Parts: sequence; structure tokens; C-alpha cells
Amino acid sequence: MSIVKLSHIKKLFGGSALTRAEQKQLAKEVMLMTLARATASDSNIKSIEVDKVREVLKERTGEKFTAANVRVAANSRLYEKAPFERYLHKCSRKLTAKDRTQTLNALLEVIHADDRVSDYEVTFFNHVARALELTPAQIAGLSAD
Repeated sequence: MSIVKLSHIKKLFGGSALTRAEQKQLAKEVMLMTLARATASDSNIKSIEVDKVREVLKERTGEKFTAANVRVAANSRLYEKAPFERYLHKCSRKLTAKDRTQTLNALLEVIHADDRVSDYEVTFFNHVARALELTPAQIAGLSAD
């Protein structure tokens, strides 16, 4: 399960180009990284949120993750080198608008997992939307036919 290692994100930051297949894996890693970080956005990682992340990731990527996988991704040493938003912003340039929107929609599911939305979660959502360079129309699901 190389996705947990966030290897494509690391490769991209190392200056390497990605193949189309690697870009698909990058989209999965970005979703994992984003959802995992969401569980820690209010500094109170709740089991219900971790379980929701696991459920959403399974549904959207087809891959199974343990609670430990999610917690490790949420607190990766990767973030010691650069802020989460910087990684997300750089990755967004290699993702399709559909991939970026799917990540944001998955984030909404996780944020609503405990039937309560904190100020920290709202702030985190806004940071993610900006870092993914999504327009208000894209966030709302609007696109020209």
C-alpha cells in the first residue's frame, strides 16, 4: 500500500515529472493526505472521523486503510519540511479539476462525520479549497456543458 507513504507527493516535490499513471496515484495520495489532515484540523482526532476517512477512501479509491494508516498520514514527518497547504498547492497543478473537486467533496463528508462543524474545520476547508485552486463554481459543482 504505497499510497500511505505519499511517495508520489514526495517525488513531485523532488522535482521529478510524473507519468499519467503516477498522476492517478497522486490524486489518491492527495485525497488521503487531505482527509487525514482533516482529522487533526481541530487538534482532537476523533475515532468517528478516522472511521469516516477510512470509509470515504475505500469508496473513492477502492483501497482499504487502517486507523493507524490514517493517523500516520495525518501526522507525517513530511509536514516538518513544508506546510500542508504548500504540498497541496503544488500537487493541485498536476491534478485534474475533477480530482481536485472529488478531494474537496470527500473532505465535506469527513467534516460532517460527527454532525458538528467547528471553526477549525471551516478554516481548514477554506485553506484546502484555495490550495486546490478551485473556483466557487467548481466547488458548487457547476460546469459548462
